[in-house]
Amino acid sequence: MSAAPSSSGGVVRGRVRDRRGSSRSSPRPLRGASGTPWLYLAPALVVLGGLLVYPVYQLGLISFLEYTQAQVSGGEPTTFQGFGNYAELFGDAQFWRVLVATVVFAAACVVSTLAVGCALAVLLTRVRALPRLVLMLAALGAWATPAVTGSTVWLLLFDPDFGPVNRMLGLGDHSWTYGRYSAFALVLLEVVWCSFPFVMVTVYAGIRAVPAEVLEAAALDGASQWRIWRSVLAPMLRPILVVVTIQSVIWDFKVFTQIYVMTNGGGIAGQNLVLNVYAYQKAFASSQYSLGSAIGVVMLLILLAVTLVYLRLLRRQGEEL
Repeated sequence: MSAAPSSSGGVVRGRVRDRRGSSRSSPRPLRGASGTPWLYLAPALVVLGGLLVYPVYQLGLISFLEYTQAQVSGGEPTTFQGFGNYAELFGDAQFWRVLVATVVFAAACVVSTLAVGCALAVLLTRVRALPRLVLMLAALGAWATPAVTGSTVWLLLFDPDFGPVNRMLGLGDHSWTYGRYSAFALVLLEVVWCSFPFVMVTVYAGIRAVPAEVLEAAALDGASQWRIWRSVLAPMLRPILVVVTIQSVIWDFKVFTQIYVMTNGGGIAGQNLVLNVYAYQKAFASSQYSLGSAIGVVMLLILLAVTLVYLRLLRRQGEEL
């Protein structure tokens, strides 16, 4: 004989009676389940701690010390400077010029990358299978090309003596890396070339997930392709666009290889410096390791703020889903 139901919903000794009169076991929480995920994450956390936490700690520590070539070689003792390195850095007018140039350059790269990537993603939905495959392979090839190799190829294409671009445009021996803005524009083209495939593939996957009936209804209502993108696709792809935008901001803000290779270390008289190259010059070219570390900490804080915004948006999207 089964146990009689109690007055609190029919639960007696871990048994539950359903409407048909049969009993089943009630769910019970697993003991120690709260610590199980951390146990699985422990190896990855140990590796990340060794690869990230300790270098960041050393970076912050050196930024508060007097650390030049004399201290590296052990000739003079290391002294604590406090915020003196940061005061010197923030009092340097060149630092603020480089910071503004970095922000403007990164913003131009992000906008251009998103425009090219989104446009090609829409194009992929309009072409046949073979052209789509060719475009995808070409884009993935650009994405997989190492930054040093891509920068060298672009320099060869725009070379004033042997580059085919100047010959096609009839510019003669015009040097693209001589002027400040033309050098930044050349680097921007290379950054967009190696960055747009990520945006294109991600947005294309999002477009393919949009119901075809929605796009057909907009087309039947007489909406143009631009209106369909602005009023239909862009709002539905907003979560994906937010993710690729923040990812692009993080990548383009810390560009180093393209600037260093294509402008020969920052351009004439440092006219094409960005923060990453500026920190490299301070730390290794001038042996001012403390100032270079302070620049690295400032960049870390800026990117950490962007990353926190990124994680918050991801969490919000997860709650919406």
